[in-house]
Amino acid sequence: MRLFRCRSCGQTVFFENNACASCGHALGFLAATQEMLTCTLQDGVARPINARQRYRYCANAELAACNWLVPEDSDERFCTACRHNRTIPDLTIAENQHHWQQMETAKHRLFYTLIALKLPLRSYIDDPDHGLAFDFLPDPPGPGPRILTGHDEGLITINLAEADDAMRERFRAEMGEPYRTLLGHFRHETGHYFWDILLRDTGRLDDFRAMFGDETADYATALQTHYQNGPPADWEQNYISAYAASHPWEDFAESWAHYLHIVDTLETASAFGLRIHPRTNRRLLHADIDFVPQEAASIDTLIAAWLPLTIAVNSLNRSMGLKDLYPFALAPQVIEKLGFIHHLVHAPS
Repeated sequence: MRLFRCRSCGQTVFFENNACASCGHALGFLAATQEMLTCTLQDGVARPINARQRYRYCANAELAACNWLVPEDSDERFCTACRHNRTIPDLTIAENQHHWQQMETAKHRLFYTLIALKLPLRSYIDDPDHGLAFDFLPDPPGPGPRILTGHDEGLITINLAEADDAMRERFRAEMGEPYRTLLGHFRHETGHYFWDILLRDTGRLDDFRAMFGDETADYATALQTHYQNGPPADWEQNYISAYAASHPWEDFAESWAHYLHIVDTLETASAFGLRIHPRTNRRLLHADIDFVPQEAASIDTLIAAWLPLTIAVNSLNRSMGLKDLYPFALAPQVIEKLGFIHHLVHAPS
């Protein structure tokens, strides 16, 4: 994620801000150019400073769920990210609205990265057969089956309970996961969607199978075996997570999510001008993070910066008595899979 600044007073502003805390000017994110625009508001129209084009806020801005802009003359009520929503929860319930706002914060960060990587983002309205859609659903009242987070032919469903920090931590502990976040869910589930779009629908399955295995293996049986028996003893040599070992589809989705973790976090580190120059092991842990990760020529460029950065931030977390920020190890086979995804993302369509 980039850092942004107010064009009125120069104050640093952040991705979720809708107003400058210093001078009070309105702020709005423009997806087309990935800029944070400083605006004056008049009769619902946002007029950016030093620009002729006029905008209005996404309709979800009224619900404190979005700060993205739409061209004033557009027929769209919703921004590039929000127009992919198919179902949102009943917002007359205060808890639902709060949780949905958190969902939107994570989803907008996801879309920032997908747009920066120039990935295809057709909505379910524009493309009913291959478009991307989201359902945000609470569990039904009373005993019974929970809403399952997952993907099905472009439709991503996320259980609203995942926005409850206590519930999400409970799920994380029950599932034995080292990491579970809203943003992680979005990144993982879009991995399934882009598997369809970039591999299945483009005839690249042979390359996928050579790297991840045969996805025609029965999925339900594979998951049942995973939950009953756990991952193979040597899973860390071949997979980014224990869950990735359950089936090739999950291996790809987990690897996809981690690729997005790496790209976005490295961009943030670059925006802050981070340099890793330790007093010991200088050659091993040295990194100058001063490049645009979305434009990296190879996975090696990303990994060379990522490994020193994660060692540094994990050490900082431990100094505060916290868990590692990035509790994963990248074995050579895992890096090869990340390289496959890097090539897939940057290959001509």
